[in-house]
This record gives sequence, C-alpha cells and structure tokens, in this order.
Amino acid sequence: MGIKRAEALYAAATASIGLREGIVAARLELRTLLAQFDLFNEQLEAIMAQVEEILEGIPGTTEMLTIPGIGILTVAGFLAEVGDLNTYDHGQQIIRLAGLNLMENSSGIRKGQTGITKRGRSRLRALLFRAIMPMVAKNAEFQALHRYFTTRGQNPLKKKQSLIALCGKLIRVLYTLGTKQRVYNAIDVIGTVRQAQMQQLAA
Repeated sequence: MGIKRAEALYAAATASIGLREGIVAARLELRTLLAQFDLFNEQLEAIMAQVEEILEGIPGTTEMLTIPGIGILTVAGFLAEVGDLNTYDHGQQIIRLAGLNLMENSSGIRKGQTGITKRGRSRLRALLFRAIMPMVAKNAEFQALHRYFTTRGQNPLKKKQSLIALCGKLIRVLYTLGTKQRVYNAIDVIGTVRQAQMQQLAA
C-alpha cells in the first residue's frame, strides 16, 4: 500500500455514502489498529537504535556504510549471517557460504548449463539480492557494471545473471571495506581497466 493508493482511497471515502451501520465498532477497530501501528513504530525505532549501537562497536561497519545504496539493515543482516569477517581468508569464502559460487550441471558426457550452487545460506542470498536491486539503480559503479555485463560483446549476461554476479561483487566489497577498514572508492570497485572498457561501451 503506497501513499498514492492511500490518498486515492481517502479521496474516494470522502465522496462515498459508506455504511451507516456499525460505525461505533468501526471507529473502535480503527483506533485499535492505529494504536498498534504506533506501538510497532516505537518498537521498530527501539530495535534500530540497538542495532546502530551494536554496529558502532564492530570495526569496519562505518566504512561498509560508505557504500552508496547500502544501509544499516543490509550491513547488520550481512554480519548477522556471516559473523566475524576476520575469520575468512578472502571474500570468495563468503560467496560460497551464500551459495553464489558457480557450478556446472553435468551428467556423464552431457555438459549442462552453469549456475549458482545455492548450497549455502538462503537468507544471506535473499538479503544480497534485495540489496543489489536498488544499488543497480542508485550506485553509479554497480549501475555501470550491470550495463557492462549485460551489453558486452563477448559472453553478455542476462539481467538476472548480472544481478547475481553483482551480489558476489558486493560481498567482496563489503569484505574488503570491513576487514581493511577502508572507505568506499569507485576505482577500487570497477578498476581502471574495466572503467576504460565501460567508457568505450557507453561512447
């Protein structure tokens, strides 16, 4: 339910005769629902305040939050799923943990298609996929990478394949910023060579 839909419903209600029976009960139910809504908002604010407090005590989270398009919920959910980043030797281990590493589906002499294994934490995959969607729209570097992956001359990816590849890229960026406590840098994300390739593609 969005704001426009709510405004349309309100406008329709003001011009509607409506039901005249059960008005007292309807008003009571409405007051109850509004009270529950206020309570849920208060609980959410309290939870978010506690999450922010916890994140402030974890080294590297401040740097991870410098990624354009990444918010507190994504960082908190990511760390809740993977734990201490320093226990991993490299970001590829987290990619395998999420089940985003590639595997060829073959049987005997038949060579099948290559896809992700999905042998990992489904909640982590879902979190990353939800995060990458707005990043492709708002983060200039991830937007450029998505355009490059889907339009390059050799082995162009389908849109969903590109988003999955970018999920792996996001894992590596989060891991690097979190472990090295380094702020987000566009060149580090796409590299100078890839940047030149994408500029040629856009020209």
